[in-house]
Amino acid sequence: MASAKTKTLWFCSNCGNESPKWMGKCPACGEWNTMVEQPVATGPVSRRAASVPGQGRKPVKLGSVVSGSEDRVSLGSAEVDRLLGGGIVKGSLVLIGGEPGIGKSTLSLQLPLGCPSLKTLYVTGEESVSQVKMRADRLGGDVSSCYIYSETLMDNIIAEAQEIAPDLMVVDSVQTMYCQGVDSTAGSVSQIKEVAATLLRFAKESGIPVILIGHITKEGAIAGPKLLEHIVDVVLQFEGENKGPYRVLRSIKNRFGSTAELAVFEMTGTGLREVDNPSELLMPVHEEGLSGTAVSAMLDGARPFLFEVQALVSSAAYGTAQRSATGFDVRRLNMLLAVLERRAGFRLSQKDVFLNMAGGLRITDPACDLAVIAAVLSSNFDYPIPGDVCFAGEVGLSGEIRPVSQVERRAAESGRLGFRKIYVSKYSRFDKKPTGIEVVKVADIPALVRSLFASA
Repeated sequence: MASAKTKTLWFCSNCGNESPKWMGKCPACGEWNTMVEQPVATGPVSRRAASVPGQGRKPVKLGSVVSGSEDRVSLGSAEVDRLLGGGIVKGSLVLIGGEPGIGKSTLSLQLPLGCPSLKTLYVTGEESVSQVKMRADRLGGDVSSCYIYSETLMDNIIAEAQEIAPDLMVVDSVQTMYCQGVDSTAGSVSQIKEVAATLLRFAKESGIPVILIGHITKEGAIAGPKLLEHIVDVVLQFEGENKGPYRVLRSIKNRFGSTAELAVFEMTGTGLREVDNPSELLMPVHEEGLSGTAVSAMLDGARPFLFEVQALVSSAAYGTAQRSATGFDVRRLNMLLAVLERRAGFRLSQKDVFLNMAGGLRITDPACDLAVIAAVLSSNFDYPIPGDVCFAGEVGLSGEIRPVSQVERRAAESGRLGFRKIYVSKYSRFDKKPTGIEVVKVADIPALVRSLFASA
């Protein structure tokens, strides 16, 4: 067989599109200045690399395919199993991304240590075997069924996995692995693509689920081509402040379950602790009578929980007003402030507005709009909102309060945690009146102001 030749191609670091020459704008995804140069090997392709899942099989009717609950494997963590839709699917490829030091390696090692019934192969390309053992001793758990393998060459990893035949394989991380047939350094676009494709082929052919750890860039995206997220079956994003104790594992993509779920963990000296009821940890931990705070009833998939929204409004010190939001879309904050000014007559254009979601959460639920409005107005008036009041409503561009989904469950959770009043949209429908909590329906922002700040 003739030896492979080497040539240079340009790859888009965002989508993985390849081009024979450099381009300022990627023709596939439209991003600017994302083309990077990588050498690639050309020539005859080995029979092993050319194999694909299902080769030699015949097409079957979809109705004749049997799928049952046995296709999922429990990882021993109730929160992670719930996030994955009831457990990890056999033969699936799961990608966990997050910032350095956020807890990705801790979680990936803690899972097999907490579930000794699974024979796990833990492949590390960033640490030695002794370093992983030191971390395992700190985390605790049963190490009897966990195999540690320090290697970066994919051919050796696949060979060992086929010999051990584990129930679960963890690879930490995709940026450190490389394939011998690709003439480029580990972490390059072509290497990440080939490593991911090799692991996917192995998972589908063997039925062994694979958890893949990936780093993220300074922009918050998973490092490597966007094609990596398309190849894998599940993408989980680890979020949270490194200096804070709480971590949020969010489902970005899930071919076998919902993407509306998230799991909350607390980082302790012995690893990550599952937070079964996030509402109790995200509730206010300060004295009563402070202005600029409001509690929102958010929905995490099928589970409601409450958290505190903090706002600070002050006069602009440098002429141009500042707008800053932590854990909340700053563009949506600007929209809500524009609605307050145009529809309710509050002059905030010459005032700085700072917004923070307590606990380091990143909120995307539109039901948080009403709590943001209430917190901003509370800080502007310097008038505290009672501690037993919460909010659940979306704000429209006309200043109207729009109803949100599953408002009954939000109200029931609020009443269970001791809240006595919840503000919702006038158009929200309740099949059954919630017990233990008063429901206040408001149609628009002026109605909210009259009800909430009547004595301000």
